[in-house]
Formats: sequence, structure tokens, C-alpha cells
Amino acid sequence: MNQIKKFGTAPVFLTAISTILGAILFLRFGFAVGTLGFWGVILIILLGHLVTIPTALAISEIATNKRVEGGGEYFIISRSFGLNIGATIGLALFFSQAISVAFYVIAFTEAFEFFFNYLFDQYGFILPRQAISLPVMIGLAALIIKKGANLGVKALYVVAAILLVSLIMFFLGNTEFAQTNSFSLTKASLRNPKEFFIVFAIIFPAFTGMTAGVGLSGDLKKPSRSIPLGTIMATFSGMIIYFLIVYKLATSAPVEDMLQHQLIMGKIALGGAIVIPLGLAASTISSALGSVMVAPRTLQALALDKAFPSKKINRWLASSNPADNEPQNASIVTSVIALVFVALGDVNAVASIISMFFMVTYGALCLISFLNHFGASPSYRPTFRSRWYISLVGFLVSIWVMFKINTPYALLAIVVMTLIYLYINRYHKNRKGFASIFANSLFQLNRNLQVALQKKRKTLTHNEWRPSAICISNEPVSTNKTFQLLNWISYKYGFGTYLYLIEDYYSKHAVELATKKLSQLIEEVNETENYVYLDTLISPSYTSAIAQAIQIPGVAGMENNMIIFEYNKENPQNLHKVIENFALVNSGNFDICILGNSAKRMDMRNGIHIWINSFDTENANLMILLSFIILGHPDLKKTHIEIYVICREEEVEPTKVEMKNLVLSGRLPITEKNIKIILKKEGLSSKSIIANKSLNAGLTLIGLREEMLKHEKEELFKGYEELGTILFVHSKNQKSIE
Repeated sequence: MNQIKKFGTAPVFLTAISTILGAILFLRFGFAVGTLGFWGVILIILLGHLVTIPTALAISEIATNKRVEGGGEYFIISRSFGLNIGATIGLALFFSQAISVAFYVIAFTEAFEFFFNYLFDQYGFILPRQAISLPVMIGLAALIIKKGANLGVKALYVVAAILLVSLIMFFLGNTEFAQTNSFSLTKASLRNPKEFFIVFAIIFPAFTGMTAGVGLSGDLKKPSRSIPLGTIMATFSGMIIYFLIVYKLATSAPVEDMLQHQLIMGKIALGGAIVIPLGLAASTISSALGSVMVAPRTLQALALDKAFPSKKINRWLASSNPADNEPQNASIVTSVIALVFVALGDVNAVASIISMFFMVTYGALCLISFLNHFGASPSYRPTFRSRWYISLVGFLVSIWVMFKINTPYALLAIVVMTLIYLYINRYHKNRKGFASIFANSLFQLNRNLQVALQKKRKTLTHNEWRPSAICISNEPVSTNKTFQLLNWISYKYGFGTYLYLIEDYYSKHAVELATKKLSQLIEEVNETENYVYLDTLISPSYTSAIAQAIQIPGVAGMENNMIIFEYNKENPQNLHKVIENFALVNSGNFDICILGNSAKRMDMRNGIHIWINSFDTENANLMILLSFIILGHPDLKKTHIEIYVICREEEVEPTKVEMKNLVLSGRLPITEKNIKIILKKEGLSSKSIIANKSLNAGLTLIGLREEMLKHEKEELFKGYEELGTILFVHSKNQKSIE
């Protein structure tokens, strides 16, 4: 059903400005000036608007890009951050708006302070504030449920006029203090700086009304014009009026009076005994009207996005009056929540947490605007543009102020919202993941970092080595020991890319198969701690696949420097393909590892064994470094490294000294007792020694020399049948252990 668009810019402006110039203005600004002095409150206004102005500009920018539908702030957040995160912030926003209705109604009763004082002075009777607040709340709820936003907007014009008159009368007022005391901006005071954020917490809700009109977005004829114009006008108008009011208070009343009388404005204004209570009543009832119009629309938008676990609840809350599209059911829920808090009579205990939720909302809106400056799609073309640094300031100040106001409340707000998100994420698993704004921003950031790193590498004369490895395979990752090795390498120090090979010519069918296979691979590792980048590679042969893979850039931006081949020791059918392509890879600047997979379980508690021959020292450092890198994975905490050096009798002592110095200077987690020098006897082959000592090792590393591979080919890998998994290592260049 098409919505009936009926409002222009005026309701947005009036809803926002009447909420901005609300209860806090009349009840607490005198107290603030009395406590902090003129400049203290000016600083509060400036700090508060470091949040509200960027938020107003952010909303205006987003609203001029595309139509902002029902739900206002929630619609913007959910369409930018994704429905699950959006629903989390949206629920917090709704409760803040609903409880704000109660807050304004309770504040409305303060306009009748003279009546409560009269009953007490004449009859000694203390009339509960609920005697007025509850009937007012019930009447307000009935009007909104029955008449909807139409009546609310009409009422806004009346209360805005009353508010304007009361402010004019306040500025026209004069006092004896103003006539007998001179006030100078240069001599104005800044008192009690330690209480700055305590007072800020009391005053800040006055600034939160600047987005109130955004909630009417679903009822606006032209949101892209009305929201920016109405919101920005209200924000800056409110700030200017606040400055003038603070100046008027500081020049018109002594500090003692401002601290003792919460309606000090009534003692300054012309006809203040009537005008100021009337202005307070008008401002609070208008703020309540604004909140009671906006909150149901936020709740309705949440239900339309199926934010709640029950289909019946979503359907009931999303329904609206067919005649004018008013969210009647959502209005009923909002009114009930507000009535509960009105009945409690005091929402001061939850006022700070409401401010926290509003801060989260404003921070999220500023963050969206900031991210859109760097990660927006080509379709993001707003006619109004904020500046990225303004949005960033708004986001950072929002978070900082949250913790400065009340750290426990800030932490509580974050914990509550995290729990809500986890719950929503649980029953909306199909909506997992970040929205495109995050992905696009990360892509842009990654690109810029890679370009910067590429430029930086040209100026470096020495690069520290770390592995950036590629593995090409067509084995499932869940049972593949090569993938497990790559994951160990990639956990802390290295980078790994696992390419699943589809041997076929590039075609529509092959692309569809590759896309499907990649989804399966990601699903396979979804339940594990994975640090490897997964992808598919379509190529007609194993050789062409290798030629393609060694030319692609590394996933971290650095060049790939290692290839990991694999073969099955029990069924080494593809070993000849590995040997055939060894020279191809070796022609580049790549280290080459060949993993001989065994059916024998890799019991890493038995350690990693490194075998070094005295004539194969160029591979030794790489094997030691790889073992140290693998050992960084948390699954291998109980694993140890053992180094075996096979040498002739005359080489024993120099070898001991060399290995001891290597371990000490390299600060490696290898004790001297784990370095074993083995004397090679006549008639005893190195293979038999290795087979005997490393029979139960979790992983065995053996050096691989190019000339021996060319000469012996497959024979080089035989003789290790009794061992478990073996990693043959060929180092292109000697690695230094510093």
C-alpha cells in the first residue's frame, strides 16, 4: 500500500526545535550557569554541538542521496550498517525515544509547581506528581493513537508559538541585579571545573532533539529537502538561542538564586510567574509530542525489517491505519512503555543511560557519513555534502563523551547492545556480515595501504623475511594437512593463500563451478579459527596454474615468496608433477616446500624434528624459522623443537659451537639439550638415521637441494615410509636469524 506523504519542512523544524528548547532549558540551565559560570556553560554548549552539528550534517548528507523511509535514524543506520547491527541500534534508539516521552511528561508536571506548593502550604497535603503526569500521559496517548501525527503536527504549531512568546518575554525581562551589576565577557567566571561533566550529563539531553524531526521521514513529501533544511536550521537556531539564554541568565540573576530556584527564568521574564510555567508546559508537551510521534515509527520500521523473533509480533507492530498509514499498534506499545516510567515518577536513574543510547546513535550516524566519504559506491551521490573530518570529529567526540559522563553507564550501554546484537544475530543467521559500506571502506583502505607499502619497499635497503605462502590443491580443506600447515604459518607471522584448482578451460560453466566451490570452502572453515585466504583458480593444467599463481600479488600486499607443494606418501601419484614444476618455481625468487602427507596422525606433542646435514646448511635457517613460526599457533603450545645435525667426526665440535651460537644469538625457544649432534657412521645412510630418530615426530623437516632433486627425482623422497608427515624445505636464499 502506498503511503500518504503529507508533511513539508516545517514539521521537521518545529519537532526538532521544540524538543531542543525543552524541559532542560527551563529547569536546569539556571542551575548550570550557577554551578559552572557563564564560560562553563558556553563550553558545554560548544562540546555538545561538536556531536550534534556533525550528526545533523551527516543526516542531511545521507538524506539527500536517497529517500529516507519510515524510521528516520533507524532507516539510515540499518541500510548502512546492515539489518542486524541496524536493528541493535534501532532497538536502543526506540527505547530511548519511548522513555523520553515519560521524561518530558514528568517534566511537564513541574509547570504546576505552584499548585503543588499551594496544596502543601494551605493543607499540608503532598500531592503525588503522578496525579497530573498520568492523566496527561493517558490523554496524550489517546490523542496520538486516535488522531495520529496529523494532530501532533497541528499541536506543534500552537506549542511552538507559546514557546516563542515565553522566550521573548524572558529576553524582555529585567531585574534589580541586572541594573546594579555590570557584566563583562572578559570578567565572566568559569567555576567548579571538576563538576563539568556532571553538569554536562544533566544538560546534554537538551541537545538531543535535533534529530527528532527525522523520525517523520516516512510522512514527508520530500525528505531529501525537508530533513536537511529542517534539521540544520533547528540545530543552529537552538545553539544560538542557548548562547543568548546563558548570557541573559548570567547578567540577570545572582548565583545563589540560580542554584536555589529551578524556575529562575520565571523571576527574570515579564509576567514570569505565568509565562515561564506556560513556556515550560508548552516545551515539554511539544517534546513529548515529538517523541510520541517518532518512537512508534522507529518501532514500526523495526517490525517491517523483521527485527523481532516472532512473525506475529512483527506483523502486528508493522500494521498501520489504512486511512492515513498511522502506526497505531506501535503507538500503543510506545504509550504503555511511557506510562510505566511515568508511573514510577522519576526517570533520573535512567536519564544517563538514555543519553548513552543517543550518543551511540549519533556516533553511528557520524561514522556512516565518515565511511561514505571513503567507501561509498558510485550510487552514493548526495546533493548536500558534509566533510569527512567533521563526521570523524562527531564520531570520536560521541565515544569520548560517553565515557566522560559516566563510564559504568557507557560500559553498560555497550554490553546491553552487544547482547541484543548476539540475540538478533542468532535468529537472523542469514543476515550475517557487514553491509557494503564496511567492505567498500576496507577495500579502499587496503588499496591505499598496499600502494603506500609498494612505494615504501622501493626505498628499503633491507627487508625482514616473513613467509607469504601459496598452496595449490584440489583437496578438501577440512582434512588437508597442507591447509593446516598453511594455517599455522599464517596465524601470527606469515600470510597464506590456499588456491583450490579447477582443471578446466575458463568458461561460464567453470566460473559457476568455481563460485560454488569457493562458497563451500568458506563454509568448511567457518567453524574453525582460519587465517588463510581462500580462493579458486581455473586453469587447464597444473603447470599453467602454478605459472598463474606465482605471478599474483600476495594477500597482504607483499609479494609471495613461498610455494607449498603436496603429495600423498602412500599414493604419490602427483609427485612427478611436483618435480616437473620445481624448476619453474625455482626460476623465481621463491622458497619451495614439499609436504609429504601421511595417513599417520600428526601428534604435535611429539615435537617438530629438524634435520640438518653439514653439507646442506643453506636450508637450515629456513627450517628453523619455519618451525618457530609454526610454534606461534595456540594449538601448538605443548609442542617443542628438536634439531638433529648429522655430521662427520671432525665436524662435531665446530658444529656444536655453531648451533649454540645460532640459538643464543637468534633468541630461539630451543634449549641446548634439544640440539643433538649425530655422528654419521660408515655404511649408515642419513635416511635410516632420520627414520629411526623421528619415527613418532609430529612433523619432520628435511632440507631439499636442487641438484639432488634433479639427479634422484622420485627416489629422493623414498625411504621415509615409516615416518609421519614430512616437510621438505628448499631455501632460495640463505635466511638470517637475527
